[in-house]
This record gives sequence, C-alpha cells and structure tokens, in this order.
Amino acid sequence: MKRADHVNGTSGSGHRRARSGTEPVVARSALGLRMALSGFFFPLFAAASAGFGVWASGSTPEDHPSDDSLWWVCGICGVLALVAAVDLVVLARRRKREKALPRPYASDVR
Repeated sequence: MKRADHVNGTSGSGHRRARSGTEPVVARSALGLRMALSGFFFPLFAAASAGFGVWASGSTPEDHPSDDSLWWVCGICGVLALVAAVDLVVLARRRKREKALPRPYASDVR
C-alpha cells in the first residue's frame, strides 16, 4: 500500500506535507517570480549597501544625513542583499531537487 507522501510526488523524506484534500494535485508556487525578484534585488541592495557605506565613510556627524543614519541604511541594505542571496540559493537547490523528482499528474492521484 502506498503512503500518502509517495502519492504527491515526494520520496518519503518529508519535504512536503501530505495532501489534505481539496488542494490542486499539480499546484506549483511562483518559484520563477521569486527567482526573478531575488535576482533583481540582490545586486540592487548590494550596490546600495556599498554606496551608502562609501557615503557614510566620508561623512561626519554634523553632515545631513549624519554618518550614523547612513551606516544604518547601509546595514539594512546589506541585510536585504543577504536575504535575497539566501533566497537565490534556496530556490536553486529546490529547483535542482524538484527536477530530479517525477512530477505527479492528476490521473496518477486519486
């Protein structure tokens, strides 16, 4: 007898939850959109972080905006660049793993 996780296309490793009933069998998330957005925003935030870092290093506390506020913006942009980079890595690994698995079709699942 087949287990529920084999029916929905996983290999039994627990990466996906078993179907609970009414969701579509071949539903897919927008991984391409996520990859495009992360691919666009990673270099944007990395460049912004570098730019604000250079600006902050040449700024003094008396300047407007102050060097402290520029360092904060630099750090925030750096964190956002890191999040986008991690998302790109996660998406690449997920795509590689999903290409190795057979894709279930509606006629395969009851």
